[in-house]
Amino acid sequence: MERKQYQYFDLVMAAFVTILIVSNIASSAKIVDWGVSIFGVPLAFDAGTLLFPISYIFGDLLTEVYGFRRSRRVIWTGFACLTLTALVLWIVRSLPGEATWQEYAGQGAFDAILSGMTTGGIVLASLIAYLVGEFSNSVILARLKVITEGRWLWLRTISSTLVGEGLDSLIFIFVATISGVFPWELFGTLALTNYIFKVGIEVIMTPVTYWAAAKLKRAEQEDYYDRDTVFTPIEFGKS
Repeated sequence: MERKQYQYFDLVMAAFVTILIVSNIASSAKIVDWGVSIFGVPLAFDAGTLLFPISYIFGDLLTEVYGFRRSRRVIWTGFACLTLTALVLWIVRSLPGEATWQEYAGQGAFDAILSGMTTGGIVLASLIAYLVGEFSNSVILARLKVITEGRWLWLRTISSTLVGEGLDSLIFIFVATISGVFPWELFGTLALTNYIFKVGIEVIMTPVTYWAAAKLKRAEQEDYYDRDTVFTPIEFGKS
C-alpha cells in the first residue's frame, strides 16, 4: 500500500528541529532576568525558554493533523539532530584555537557560553527532558482527540502542555543542576519560570494553533485520529 504524500510535513518537521536546536544553544548561552518575582521567587530563566515552547506548538500540530506515529518520527529526528549538534560542538571545543581568536575571544569564553552543549550538562538534561516531555505531550493530545471526538482543540493542547511542559521543565532543570550547569540556588526560580513561560506561551498562541491546524488539515486533506494506535516510543510491528 502506497503511503500518502504530504505537502507540508517536511517543512513542519524542519521548523520543529530548528527551533529545538536553537533553543538548546540559547539555554546554554544566557540566563535572563527581567527583575520580576512571584511570591519572592525571581522569574529568571534560561534564554531558550523564549523559543522552546514553540516546538511544543509544532508538536501539537504534528499530532493533531498527522497522528502520533508520524509525530513520533519527528520526535526521534529532533533527538538525533540535537545529539549531532552536541557532538559537533564538542569536536569544535576540542580543536586548538587560532592565536588571534584566542586573543579576542579565547577558549574560556567558548566554554563559558557553550560548555553546557559540549560537556554533557545541557545535552543530557535536554535529551532526557525532551523525550519525556514530547512523548507525554503527543500521547495525551492524541488520546484526548479520540475521547473528545475532535472537539475542543484548546483543551487538548493546553492539557497536554500542562503535563508535557511540566515534566520537561522539572527534568531539564534538575538534570542540568546536578550536572553543574545551573547552581542549586536557581533551581526553584528556573523550574517555576520555565513552566510558567512555556504554558503561558501555549495559551497565548492557542488562536495561532487553531488557525495553523485548520490550514494544514485543508491543505493535506488529513485529520488523523489515533483510534487503534499503540502508544510506544519505538515502533514494534504494527502500531
